[in-house]
Amino acid sequence: MSYGPRPWQQTNWDWRAAANFMLGGTGAGLLFSSIFIQNSFPYPVILGLLLVAAGLGAVWLEIGRKLRAIHVFFNPFTSWMTRESLAAVLLFGSGISFLVFDQAALKYFTAVAALAFVYCQGRILRAAKGIPAWRAPQVVMLVMTTALAEGFGLLLFMQSDLLSLGIFAAAVLARAVAWSGYWSALEQPASRSALAAPGRSLMQAGTVAPLVLALGALYLPQAAPLAGLAVLLTGWWFKFVLVTRAALNQGFALPQLPVRGTR
Repeated sequence: MSYGPRPWQQTNWDWRAAANFMLGGTGAGLLFSSIFIQNSFPYPVILGLLLVAAGLGAVWLEIGRKLRAIHVFFNPFTSWMTRESLAAVLLFGSGISFLVFDQAALKYFTAVAALAFVYCQGRILRAAKGIPAWRAPQVVMLVMTTALAEGFGLLLFMQSDLLSLGIFAAAVLARAVAWSGYWSALEQPASRSALAAPGRSLMQAGTVAPLVLALGALYLPQAAPLAGLAVLLTGWWFKFVLVTRAALNQGFALPQLPVRGTR
């Protein structure tokens, strides 16, 4: 690896870290969306917990010494990773308790914990000051709206009534607005180049097409899962590229070089 004024790709996070944002974000979004389910069946909660667990498990695979994973809980005042882990503990505790006791209050608490989880994910990226594609303040809202849009997209596989379609459309539009704000704030040319294709897909295949399909689902219910799938796949592609390919360091410059004096 060469260092200098040109940006270079970070190598600490790979597809396993991206999987946490992809699977964990979608799972948390589904757990939040479950509060809008009219029936009391537990499948969205079960699937949401499994997705979050799979995402965290992928990150655990990235650790060199697996038993040191417990150290992530030791810095709640300084580390957003610690806060994400604590939010995950609350999420699993309340989610499993809901599955056991079937109390509505526990489902709402799980939804709040899910929001906290994806907020921490966004702040983890925001805290990486050396990566221009991550440190933009708009990335937090983009990560959160992407997770919610994906969660409501999965919900359409289980329930596609007027309420679900309306909230899904609102979440998709919110993600599009968040992407536009993020794209406008992104200044590094290399990062913009890496995110250009996923961004176009996010706006076209992930926004326009799902909204049209959601409208068509009012007359043809089979269109609803296709709308959810489009939002899910475009969101996953964007987050994979954001973590693995657009994560370019800003490089550095030396405006003044030391000059050895002559006698």
